[in-house]
Amino acid sequence: MTRLTRLTLTTFLSAGLAASAVAQETHPETGDTLAADQTFTYRILDNISSIDPQIVEDTDGSDVVRDLFEGLLNQDENGELVPGVATDWEVSDDKMTYTFHLRDDAKWSNGDPVTAGDFVYAWRRAADPATASPYQWFISLMSLENGDAVVAGGMAPEELGVEAIDDTTLEVRLTSPLPYFPQMVVHSTTFPSPQSVIEEHGSAWTSPENFVGNGAYVLTEMNPGESIVREKNDQYWDAENVILDKSVALIINDENVALTRYRAGELDMTDIPAGQFPRLRDEYGEEAHSFPKLCNYYYTFNLSESGPEAFKDPNVRKALALAVDRDIIVNNVMAGGQPPAYVFTPEATAGFNAPETEMAGMTQAERDAKAKELLAEAGFGEDNPLSFDMVYNTSEAHQKVAVVLSQMWKQKLGVEAQLSNMEWKVFLEERGNQNFELARGAWCGDYNEASTFLDLLQSDSGYNDGKYSNAEYDQLLEDALTAEDTAPLYTRAEEILAADMPVIPLYHYAGVYMIDDSLKNFPVNNIQFNWYSKDLYKAAE
Repeated sequence: MTRLTRLTLTTFLSAGLAASAVAQETHPETGDTLAADQTFTYRILDNISSIDPQIVEDTDGSDVVRDLFEGLLNQDENGELVPGVATDWEVSDDKMTYTFHLRDDAKWSNGDPVTAGDFVYAWRRAADPATASPYQWFISLMSLENGDAVVAGGMAPEELGVEAIDDTTLEVRLTSPLPYFPQMVVHSTTFPSPQSVIEEHGSAWTSPENFVGNGAYVLTEMNPGESIVREKNDQYWDAENVILDKSVALIINDENVALTRYRAGELDMTDIPAGQFPRLRDEYGEEAHSFPKLCNYYYTFNLSESGPEAFKDPNVRKALALAVDRDIIVNNVMAGGQPPAYVFTPEATAGFNAPETEMAGMTQAERDAKAKELLAEAGFGEDNPLSFDMVYNTSEAHQKVAVVLSQMWKQKLGVEAQLSNMEWKVFLEERGNQNFELARGAWCGDYNEASTFLDLLQSDSGYNDGKYSNAEYDQLLEDALTAEDTAPLYTRAEEILAADMPVIPLYHYAGVYMIDDSLKNFPVNNIQFNWYSKDLYKAAE
């Protein structure tokens, strides 16, 4: 067995550092004078999908869930793994068995101990078709023993390759050695769940009056359309080192309204509206942030039986992709440092070598000419214009991008695209049920490896909303699970996507935020943008 012990050091180095922070009114490491009010208030766009770790499927919801629950491992400000409930782990020589050692002082917010059995219950729950987890497919991606069969309903959840050896020892058995497996247990799907609470309250277990979690905070308010409030959990094993008392997410659909409230001092953090970063950077200096994020922005074609017949022709899809001037979108519309995208996987992804696609090597004039040629070959033109509906979730930025896309297609190709927007939960449902023709999509990596993006377009992926299917593509990703060198496989996969064009990549994300100078330790260097309120604090101004 190979013993990995570096995680344990972090635990001891941080122990006791903040115990006297309140008494001293200074931060124990930086020496900053602490603000009297340790409340972090920030803006989110929509109601989140859930605070159930096995149900949540959006990034804003995952931010909340990371406060309310703690998994085996966390990430630090640079995205490196640090202890969570697990203090360290062992991995077998064949890389197929992981043994996680859990701290014995982890507790649920009701005072009950957190045990290895709570993780077993949660992972089985995520895999069980009866749970209907939107992230059920993540269990398959983890290559857990019997995971595919359990997810498909062919085996009982009890057959999943995860076992509590005792209360503080969790054994995980894989079918393929995944070098990035420890990164995967940072994801909310793998967080523990309180079995007795769920069995007592059913779906109502996540309401504030019933809620029990094991994170640094507990849920105290859930006001649909208004706010989500979590407050410090005194049962958390490291509560004495948690400085922020309260974390408040305000649901504000209008980005400009949110910016106004930031200017008024009502928010500590908010998204910068599309196109306004240069002006705000000039006005506010380093309060205006732009940094790389492990996310992509795209539009997906409905290639299922319910999708438009026109989209079955790859020439039509390529024509629409070619006619998009991405430089206008990133420089004039977004203007926040987002790089244009000609491949699906962000180039910042660890170990990823992006192929030189034909489209990327063309001038925009060449792309436009090729687009007209391809659309004509497909039978569309002035006498037979292509028309379709395109949908996006409600947001000023998404609306601006959609309008620009429709204008480009109209002016260059004579295409008629009818735009409509939907609220977040409705949008997710309609897209997941293939009730669309062309729909906005975006994905933030669940771990820093190309498969977190490429797996979305596998034939059987739970998030393959366009129902794209290519046998060679599927096989490449299957082969990558056991390949010593995945780079050529992933590069070839991107080449297939460039030829088939099941999605239109537009840009790769940048984190574009206003962050008040008093808010400290926000992890702008974590490319996955996984942040934890327990690591933040507010300095006195």
